[in-house]
Amino acid sequence: MLRQRRSITETEQAIQERLGGLPLQREAMAAVGNIHRAAAAIRQHLENSALRPHELTWTGFVVLWVLWIWGEAESWSVAEEAGISKGTLTGISQTLESRGLVARSPHPEDRRRVLLALTPKGENLMEELFPAFNAEEAFVAAPLDLAQCRQLAEGLRAIISQLETHGEQRRRDLLDGEKLTPRRSGRRPRQES
Repeated sequence: MLRQRRSITETEQAIQERLGGLPLQREAMAAVGNIHRAAAAIRQHLENSALRPHELTWTGFVVLWVLWIWGEAESWSVAEEAGISKGTLTGISQTLESRGLVARSPHPEDRRRVLLALTPKGENLMEELFPAFNAEEAFVAAPLDLAQCRQLAEGLRAIISQLETHGEQRRRDLLDGEKLTPRRSGRRPRQES
C-alpha cells in the first residue's frame, strides 16, 4: 500500500475503528494526540516559512531564542530550556558558533563548564527574524479569536504544570521501584556473534 498523508478526520476515524471496543479515555487521547500533531505541523510550517530564509532549523532557532531571552547561560541550562540533550546542543552550538551567531567561553569558576551567549550578529538576527516568526505564529492561530487563543494557552499551561509538578512522581509510581532504563534511539541492540 502506498503511503499517503491522511487528514486529522481520517486519522480519528481509523483510531475509532481500531480502538472502538477498548475502555479508553478518548477525550484525553484526542487532546494529547492533537497536541502532538499540531506541534509537528506548526514546527514544519515555521521551519519552511520564517526559519528557512535564515538557514535555521527549529532546534537552532530555539537555542537562539533561549539565549536571546535569558542571556548568557551554561550549556546544560540552555539544553534544558531548549528541551534537547547536551549532545544535541553541542552540535547545534558549534554550527551557530561557526556562523558567528553564538559565542562559547569557559566558565570563570570551572573551565570544564561552558557558557553560551549570543554575539551581536546573533542579537541582530533575532531582532530581524522574530517579527517574521511571530507573523507566522499569528497565521497558525488565525482560526482562533483572542479569547480562544488565551483559553488554549491556559489549557496548555495547565498540562505543562501538571507534568512539571507531578510527572516525576508518576514515572516513579509506574516504575514501581525499578530503575529507569536509558532512552534509546529506537535501534535494536547489536547481536553478539
